[in-house]
Amino acid sequence: MDHSIRKLLHGFRVFQQDYFANNQNLYHKLRTGQHPKVLVIACSDSRVDPALLTNCEPGDIFVIRNIANLVPPYEPGSGMHHGVSSALEYAVRNLQVEHIIILGHSDCGGIKTLLEPDSLNYSDDFIGSWLSLAAPARDAVIHDKDLTSLPQRCQACEEASILLSLENLLSFPWIAQKVANRTLSLHGWYFNLAQGELYSYVPAEKSFISLRNSPI
Repeated sequence: MDHSIRKLLHGFRVFQQDYFANNQNLYHKLRTGQHPKVLVIACSDSRVDPALLTNCEPGDIFVIRNIANLVPPYEPGSGMHHGVSSALEYAVRNLQVEHIIILGHSDCGGIKTLLEPDSLNYSDDFIGSWLSLAAPARDAVIHDKDLTSLPQRCQACEEASILLSLENLLSFPWIAQKVANRTLSLHGWYFNLAQGELYSYVPAEKSFISLRNSPI
């Protein structure tokens, strides 16, 4: 058996013996359904696990993951497969989550590909079309003359794409209504891999501010 699969199976046995067996009350509650208050829309990047970053237990957060943590605009009945939109609808309308967090991160391969399409060493079938959702963020960045290096442009685009996804969330009428009624809050978070630091977008400051000393 392949080493990677053996590692997963070993990890599952550790989970059964050390976690599942010692948290019977939690799993007894989860058998009857889930009631998360928070939806996290995160990148598929293997280094950025929302549950691990926030030390959450099973049942705490509902998670949608995709390349570059993007949210498409509200486009019902367009004939496409709406994986993100359907999960979003389930979380908001069925689970009644109270918070939606767009969780972006540094060194995002999707955003780098958006800025440098030739970095892919093959002709993609789906990636380019998906990343085109963030084209407005890319266009704003490449026209900013203050951003002189690729790392600067990548971070700026990573942050701008978070804000774009927040805008797209409000194009869903059942999200916009809940936000207007103050029964749903939207958040833009950015995780810096090199620093191990988490930032939140503050509209009044028009910037991402560290959450390290945020009140709990």
